[in-house]
Amino acid sequence: MAVEGGMKCVKFLVFVFNFIFWVCGVALIAIGIYAQVVLDKALAVSSASASSTPVAILVLGVIIFFISFFGCCGAWKESYCMVTTFAVLLSIIFLVEIAAAIAGYVFRDKVRSVLEDGLWDAMNKYGEDKALTEAVDELQMDFACCGVNNYTDWATIERFRANNTVPRSCCRVNTTTCNIRPSPATVYEKGCLQSIEAWMKKNILIVAAVALGIAFFEILGIVFACCLMKGIRSGYEVM
Repeated sequence: MAVEGGMKCVKFLVFVFNFIFWVCGVALIAIGIYAQVVLDKALAVSSASASSTPVAILVLGVIIFFISFFGCCGAWKESYCMVTTFAVLLSIIFLVEIAAAIAGYVFRDKVRSVLEDGLWDAMNKYGEDKALTEAVDELQMDFACCGVNNYTDWATIERFRANNTVPRSCCRVNTTTCNIRPSPATVYEKGCLQSIEAWMKKNILIVAAVALGIAFFEILGIVFACCLMKGIRSGYEVM
């Protein structure tokens, strides 16, 4: 009876933790969508490698969402095969997350370099590509920034150096002359690279907290799933 009660408790815990995983999956999906929307214009002027980050978070959320649903079904039906598959998939996801965290730390400077190169490339093509031009304008207005490092970067672009101007999207106040002979008083002084980095640092704590929470529950989920597998394999009655 004690073993039976213990296994019923494990089964309940596996079900509860899978529900928590499901919530974590939804949270990651929401974070991925939020990052994609907020950084949409920044990603549009950068490379595919930079724009893949929010997509990767979104995909991870979807995977966890479905794996947790699979685990709930396995625990509820006491299916050894389903619970085993859940434990294996969850272990793989956990290892992938660790690898991604290590890679993100190692290549953190590379992300900045890719974003910077993308911004410079977009500035050089400003006025030639309509979609890219609109993306740059919206980026500068949304982040209240101008240029890559500061507004003087536009002076390196031939079409703006000749007239001593900057794009109208750099203007602090929307007037017809604010972008002529730019100065900190008339245009945004801060560069877009700095503004985007500040936004990312401000929100990275949220992502880190969610990731740590998910990792903690993943470990517990794997442990309880293994206990349930052992109980089912041994032929104990868990209902």
